[in-house]
Amino acid sequence: MNVTQATRLVAEREIRVKLRDRTFLFGTLFFLLIAAAGTILPPLFSGGPSTVAVTESLAAPLRAAGLEVRVVPDDRAAEQAVRDDDVDAAVVTGPAVLAMDDAPDDVVRALSTQPTVRLLDPDAVDPVVAFLVPFVFAFVFFITSQTFGVQIAQSVIEEKQTRIVEILVAAVPVRALLAGKVVAGAILAFAQIALIAVVAVLGLQIGDSGGLLSLLAPAIGWFVPFFLIGFVLLAAMWAAAGALANRQEDIAAVSTPVQLAVMLPFFAVIFLNDNATAMRVLSYLPFSSPTAMPLRLFTGDAAGWEPIVSLVLLVLAAGAFLLAGARVYEGSLLRTNGRTSLRTAWRERETIG
Repeated sequence: MNVTQATRLVAEREIRVKLRDRTFLFGTLFFLLIAAAGTILPPLFSGGPSTVAVTESLAAPLRAAGLEVRVVPDDRAAEQAVRDDDVDAAVVTGPAVLAMDDAPDDVVRALSTQPTVRLLDPDAVDPVVAFLVPFVFAFVFFITSQTFGVQIAQSVIEEKQTRIVEILVAAVPVRALLAGKVVAGAILAFAQIALIAVVAVLGLQIGDSGGLLSLLAPAIGWFVPFFLIGFVLLAAMWAAAGALANRQEDIAAVSTPVQLAVMLPFFAVIFLNDNATAMRVLSYLPFSSPTAMPLRLFTGDAAGWEPIVSLVLLVLAAGAFLLAGARVYEGSLLRTNGRTSLRTAWRERETIG
């Protein structure tokens, strides 16, 4: 069995085990429900246009504004409709707007003479969207790499604790074990994110957010390769961290550098997304570029060549971390007599199969 065949075999085993894991399946379902609720429910609960009681002579501008108009015979009937809670507001002779306890802004706007509006920056991103998009990109990469990374580390530790690893390395090369776990984690993470993205896009379409979808499309297109390569980089680190530990209780101690590599870029992108200089720097750093560069593409701050350069740097960094992770993984995988230090694993790598 060559390395490629062994890698495929290990990856298939990891995927089968995970697909039978109820925690993973329920977690995926939970995220799908959140994506659906977050995109479908807000438009449903935001309410439609105000219903207005009005005489026929005053109805034209309200109909033109898209309000729900209920024609009544006179002003007294219009006021009574408001008091009976049959309508949200009424327009009576004057004109005057009647409402119970909250001024209906859409009715007032429909009756107002609006000045000519000239937008100096018509392509500017809505402030709310400008806040939510970096948070969503960073959160998706953070929670996915954290969740699947911990699972990779736990899988490695479990194999060491049960001594199954001794049987595995007798059958397949050690590097194939690492590669199989990384490949399986990347496939599962991408599949989960793809499902969530499909549900979110359908929800945005239901919520009539086609404009937002057109803005997000280029950023999402670049986010996919950045996400996959960035995940491979972090997965190699998580697998190496798992190999250094000998018990599940040790995972927190050995994974601190990996935790920082995931958390610091997350908070940096969230809190510095409006700082152009900081975002430019973050979009070229391997641990933050998977979220920072797609965000700059969304806001239009990145030139066409920048994502290509950033992606090349990320590929080179991922390759270097894979090689380093493989060395640490090989040097500590069969050490089952206690926690292995990084220096020991690096310097005294065992020659295995």
